[in-house]
Amino acid sequence: MRNFSLLTLCLLCGGISLFAQNSKIQSSVKNVETKVDSVLAMMTLEEKVGQLVQYNGSWDLTGPASELDGKQKESNLKKGLVGSMLNVLSVDATREAQKMIMENSRMKIPLIFGYDVIHGYKTIFPVPLGETASWDLEAMEKTARISAIESVANGINWTFSPMIDISRDARWGRIMESSGEDTYLTGQVAIAKVKGYQGDDLADQLTIAATAKHFAGYGLAEAGRDYNTVNIGENVLHNVVLPPFKDAADAGVATFMNSFNEIDGIPSTGNKTLQRDILKGAWNWDGFMVSDWGSIPEMINHGVAKDKKQAAEIAINAGSDMDMEGGAYETSLVALVNEGKVDIANINDAVKRVLRVKFMMGLFEDPYRYSDPNVAKNISYKEHEAVARDAAKKSIVLLKNESSLLPIKSSVRSIAVIGPLADDKDSPIGNWRAQGEANSAVSVLEGIKSAAGKNVKINYAQGTTLGVGERSFLMPLEINKTDRSGFSKAIEMAKKSEMVVMVLGEDAFQSGEGRSQASIKLAGLQQELLEEVFKVNKNIALVLLNGRPLEITWSAENVPSIVEAWFLGTESGNAIADVLFGTYNPSGKLPVSFPRSVGQEPLYYNQKNTGRPSNAEHVTYSHYTDVAKDALYPFGFGLSYTTFKYGDIAISSEAMNAEETLTVTIPVTNIGKVAGKEVVQLYLHDLVGTTTRPVKELKGFEMISLQPGETKNVSFTITEKMLQYYTANKKWESEVGDFDVMIGGNSKDLKKITFSLN
Repeated sequence: MRNFSLLTLCLLCGGISLFAQNSKIQSSVKNVETKVDSVLAMMTLEEKVGQLVQYNGSWDLTGPASELDGKQKESNLKKGLVGSMLNVLSVDATREAQKMIMENSRMKIPLIFGYDVIHGYKTIFPVPLGETASWDLEAMEKTARISAIESVANGINWTFSPMIDISRDARWGRIMESSGEDTYLTGQVAIAKVKGYQGDDLADQLTIAATAKHFAGYGLAEAGRDYNTVNIGENVLHNVVLPPFKDAADAGVATFMNSFNEIDGIPSTGNKTLQRDILKGAWNWDGFMVSDWGSIPEMINHGVAKDKKQAAEIAINAGSDMDMEGGAYETSLVALVNEGKVDIANINDAVKRVLRVKFMMGLFEDPYRYSDPNVAKNISYKEHEAVARDAAKKSIVLLKNESSLLPIKSSVRSIAVIGPLADDKDSPIGNWRAQGEANSAVSVLEGIKSAAGKNVKINYAQGTTLGVGERSFLMPLEINKTDRSGFSKAIEMAKKSEMVVMVLGEDAFQSGEGRSQASIKLAGLQQELLEEVFKVNKNIALVLLNGRPLEITWSAENVPSIVEAWFLGTESGNAIADVLFGTYNPSGKLPVSFPRSVGQEPLYYNQKNTGRPSNAEHVTYSHYTDVAKDALYPFGFGLSYTTFKYGDIAISSEAMNAEETLTVTIPVTNIGKVAGKEVVQLYLHDLVGTTTRPVKELKGFEMISLQPGETKNVSFTITEKMLQYYTANKKWESEVGDFDVMIGGNSKDLKKITFSLN
């Protein structure tokens, strides 16, 4: 019999669709609601509150720890007063924790075990911002599926992913963890990730529950500063922030996580409009909401609660179901119910939601189904690494390629590889690396040496170090600003080589939670090193490893070739070498705009026109006097080793009504000499609305492959639903009028035609 890997078996079985009740969360478990009600009816108030408590099970902290010590936590576990744990890693550890509940508590309600599996568990894939640059939804679903399998092999059955915060500010460290600035693209990624994690049956042993986070607005923090206030109106909330979460809810995501920020004076953890009225009301979503780490008692610092008890009251009444390491629910909810400050109906609703997910996961049928040591025996990590390499090379974006310096010619016999990240095997793993092993990635230098072969001389020099001292998840990186001792060797290597590959960017821990920066330039002495090397050898291919857009205007003006390689994970160096040597023709497109200057941030393509969009004759219009107002590299941008020519748009009709559709078609031709892939992008612009509308909005995309000289006609169907937005009437609807249709290879270079909605 042929031996299939777990990944192969999962993908082969992907077409089976089983539903529990009428829930959008897909599960093969039957009669879930009846079972939930029967369990709830037998529970005491204390036991109900226990289901809403989550404990951390290790010292892998992402915030201030609970005040309870280990003995108190163990006692509460045995009493059945805990519903979930996070950071309990290994099948043995989760089995032991589950046994405390199953062998000691009265109700024997199983725990669920959560962990931040953000871009892989052991096999590490590109950071989410980087992976989104692939625009390959099938690949994203596949990496999520692998992440689920590796998580289950280590006892984890719940991930706090995907993060689908719209992120428009490169200063914000967690932009790395997002899918970028666009609402539509982020929503499509959310759907793919939920499908990858949860499959078509949440009770399948090889799936895990996903979490849509952070609800809502976290990515629009003022000044790009993490945890900061968010100042947005109802229009932006509904038209920009919420749609990806609606996509995730409709895709059946099992859980949501609320966000640290406030909106209009109300912290999200205590926001009834978001949690009860929209998510659980208008959207009719039936999973459960977990707080972010300690965000319930953090409402004390926000100034809306005087103590943990009041914070718990606000949170539970607003619809926050589970308290992650906050210590507020377990100490206060029983008293709040007895005092009449919290309606028991709100407790029951929260507990039912938690129980519902546990039943759908099959935990009541087998509490130990995710603590099976046999799962790990069947994992093919080699196959997973191959998928990681594929995802990594698809995520690379070619930003510039003057004089076709890349791919590296077969005639080149000497290459200088220079930079503090060139032989770094750790930074490519990125932040939020789960159980990815430190220093385990293939470095760029290793990848180049492997791809170049024995006939090419590789001259390596670090040039400068990026950081000083030890690296730490919880401490900011100390940047090297003084040690130039390696400059002379780097210059020597550049002089004696035909071309240079400069590997610059960020340390892994410059991006991520708590890593906001006021400057997004190359840190430390990197820019100086680059300019010194440029003086002696101008044939430079700049490879950027980073988790956010960087300010690289000097490089864009001077360096011949620029490759945006993000933090690509386990197979980083091999994937980068695939692109540098032309084994793979780059096809990535930016999911976020690159600024000319940090002063432009927040920067995004789908801005409003304003009343004074442009005027070449005087200064009184919306612009900067010292730099162009547009992006250095716009959203959707990415070059190839070939060239694609777009023809004119053909439209099936110049008008449609709400019951009709129309089709737009554009011919795309590969006029270059090599085969390549192109992401054809569709944008719409509502010319006149009851509220101001963005100058363009992504509404569709299709990736095509073309041989040299080949032409394909790419068609998009436009429906009335695509024209809807949250209008001045405070509802989703379309409005009659004229619309521009724009199609092209990025958000700036577009062909246009107009139609009307009658």
